[in-house]
Amino acid sequence: MYQSKWFKALVVAILIALLFLLFGEVGFVFDPVIDYITAVAFPFAVAGVLYYITRPVVKLLDRFKIPRIISILLIFVLMGFIIFLISRYIAPIVQDQFTRLYNNLPQITGSVQDLFNYWKDNQQFLPEQVNSTLEGFIENIENYAVNAISLILDFISQLANYIFALFLVPFFLFFLLKDGEKLLPFVTKFLSKEKAKSVSKLMSSIDNTLSAFILGQLTVSICVGVMLYIGYIIIGLNYSLTLAVFAMATNVIPFIGPFIAAIPAILVGVFQDPIFAVYITILMIIAQQIEGNLISPNIMGKVLNIHPLTIITLILAAGNIAGFLGLLIVIPVYAVAKAIISHFYHEWREKYA
Repeated sequence: MYQSKWFKALVVAILIALLFLLFGEVGFVFDPVIDYITAVAFPFAVAGVLYYITRPVVKLLDRFKIPRIISILLIFVLMGFIIFLISRYIAPIVQDQFTRLYNNLPQITGSVQDLFNYWKDNQQFLPEQVNSTLEGFIENIENYAVNAISLILDFISQLANYIFALFLVPFFLFFLLKDGEKLLPFVTKFLSKEKAKSVSKLMSSIDNTLSAFILGQLTVSICVGVMLYIGYIIIGLNYSLTLAVFAMATNVIPFIGPFIAAIPAILVGVFQDPIFAVYITILMIIAQQIEGNLISPNIMGKVLNIHPLTIITLILAAGNIAGFLGLLIVIPVYAVAKAIISHFYHEWREKYA
């Protein structure tokens, strides 16, 4: 019995549970370590995202035999130039449109309420419970809109609290670009040949997963934002740049991001002209069809082959547990965990099958 697999697995599970219990009892010992990790986690995460975005450029410059330090400096100059262009030409327009949108919020929600009341008074087919639910939603739509904007402003203010941490991002990014490729050889040199090969394969799988997600989501978000902006300009929608930037930002949330982006655009469209709601819906469908059938498959490939039901479940759980931050990180965390489990499962099958 003591040599059976189930008994060994039970012992391991008990030891892990006791280990967690011990950590809970003496958690104060690890408080300084947790505080340190918390302090560097945000700038390191931002630097990690920028690392995956800029690494292809570094590799491209490596092909032209440009020294790595020079390549990194060129990337920093390019990033500074992009930030300058955004702050000089795009940010003022977005700020002005956002201010006007916020000031016109009561009129916009009032128009939506009037339209709903007109529609409700001219139909008799919906059950009373559905009518009551819709009336409650419409009556509080202004509060919902204000709360949504407040959440955005709170998120921006929280970012402002990390200003000092953001100063660490260039340093982390510099050393990631300079020495990031040296980490794996440094780790594997302490392992046996077989384990080093396994670790290298696992780290390569995790690296491909993160690269596919970050570059894929960035490219998809930019493409969707640009397509919607062009569409909004064509139909003459007010606050087009602000709404397109909002769609670009929310599109990083898989699956539900496009639906979140559609709500303010449709509200603004209804306020401007009720027929605009139809135009905006058509634009959203076209943009999502192009993204789902052309952009995402060619950029992400099959690296992030996650079922939509799984995505919905993960997003709902992460949103309740960790809020907006959970919505952002749950899919890459799940994808990395999936890659790790898949790696060890295949190794186990090769060894015991």
